Amino acid sequence: MKSTVEQLSPTRVKINVEVPFDELKPNFDRAYRKIAQQVRIPGFRPGKAPARVLESRIGRAPVLDEVVNEVIPAKYMEAVQAGEVRTLGRPDFEVTKLEDREVLEFTAEVDVRPEINLPDFSGISVSVDDVELNESEVDEQLDELRARFGTLAGVDRPAENGDFVSIDLSATVDGEEVPDASTSGLSYEIGSGQLVDGIDEAIIGANEGETKTFTTRLVAGDYAGKDAEVSVTVQSVKERELPEPDDEFAQLASEFDTLEELKNDLRERLSRVKKMQQGVEARDKVLESLLESTEVPLPENVVAGEIENRKHDAIHPFDHDEEAFAKSLEAEGKTVEDFENEARTESEKAVRTQLLLDTIADAENVQVNDAELTERIIYQAQRFGVSPDEYVQRAQQSGQLGAIYADVRRGKALASIVRGATVTDSAGEPIDLDELFGKEDGAEENDAAATEATDAVTAEATDEVTASGDADETDVTETAGTTTDR
Repeated sequence: MKSTVEQLSPTRVKINVEVPFDELKPNFDRAYRKIAQQVRIPGFRPGKAPARVLESRIGRAPVLDEVVNEVIPAKYMEAVQAGEVRTLGRPDFEVTKLEDREVLEFTAEVDVRPEINLPDFSGISVSVDDVELNESEVDEQLDELRARFGTLAGVDRPAENGDFVSIDLSATVDGEEVPDASTSGLSYEIGSGQLVDGIDEAIIGANEGETKTFTTRLVAGDYAGKDAEVSVTVQSVKERELPEPDDEFAQLASEFDTLEELKNDLRERLSRVKKMQQGVEARDKVLESLLESTEVPLPENVVAGEIENRKHDAIHPFDHDEEAFAKSLEAEGKTVEDFENEARTESEKAVRTQLLLDTIADAENVQVNDAELTERIIYQAQRFGVSPDEYVQRAQQSGQLGAIYADVRRGKALASIVRGATVTDSAGEPIDLDELFGKEDGAEENDAAATEATDAVTAEATDEVTASGDADETDVTETAGTTTDR
């Protein structure tokens, strides 16, 4: 076999392959055996008819088709490996010459990873926000913990913000009932924002047994984007009573004997969360600096595939009904064109990020060990609410194990650059990021942190964020509790 690689652009090549028929004997043998199993020829058992008999009965063309279809992908992979071509996506094949018993020639055009000139990492310098802990934040965490151990008690007054109500709902659009919007006995916390717009304003001030109506725009379902008349009936009103914040509560809700010990623990946990936020900010700013200072040619087919994936994910909840999706966007004040522009911008950044981090990983010779890969699998399994074994099985079935490995490797590559960057707070004081990214030369590198460092910057969906990136919404109490109804 002979092969050559022709560079069409920084991100695309044409691979020319020439295969003499002398190399195709094993392929012809397999083709004859396969076809013989499918063709009934008098005097021969299935699969036993010789090649010359098969050709006399069905002709040479079906055999050639079978051989060519088998040979092209295999010889393409050989040419890719021989030329050390770093391919991206699927190739476009074209048979350019087929002379029976002589030669097969074909071409394969495919996107490739571009050559990227990396900047001087030592010159990267970013500034992050200071870590400030307000006592009100500690009190807020304490109140959230108290709420876990709170009780619900009925009240004889109009509903107020923060109350828990049991409600019946119904809705109509142009006089026609909306089945998906009808329910009864629904428990709802006023002010939580878990239901349609306008419901809080309607319920507040309502007494038990009272019915209120309001107009809202539906954002999902068959009536997405249309105004609906909603009727809500308040069946009961309850308020949450919180336990007193004292030593007795500290002993009930935690391992501590006094309230002050509990609050000190909350302060420590909040400080760690804020430190993590600071590290995430440093990571994001270092990445932005890398992207701004590095030219990364974009393979258009890869970008197009990323855009298509985002479109699929966005329209999937609407059962791929484009009209319903458009109405939902309209309810948010957007158009389909706005969505497509945003999808292209986000997709281009995602592809640039992945290509850049892959190049850095190669340059830094970043390796991923079994422990790091296992850490990522466990982390992802927890995010999706499945067992690690089930997550691995799904990843194997969808061919995503390689992508998981690549994400871990990209995260480690970025972490190595962040560790070497100059990161300061607003006062110019250097920030120690070892808590997030681990020690550069330590064998006990923080694998979980390196895992977290990957997600927000290499994910295929932009709404995928790191555990540390969610820190501003994290309940740092980490204690169990329930709200009981009384």
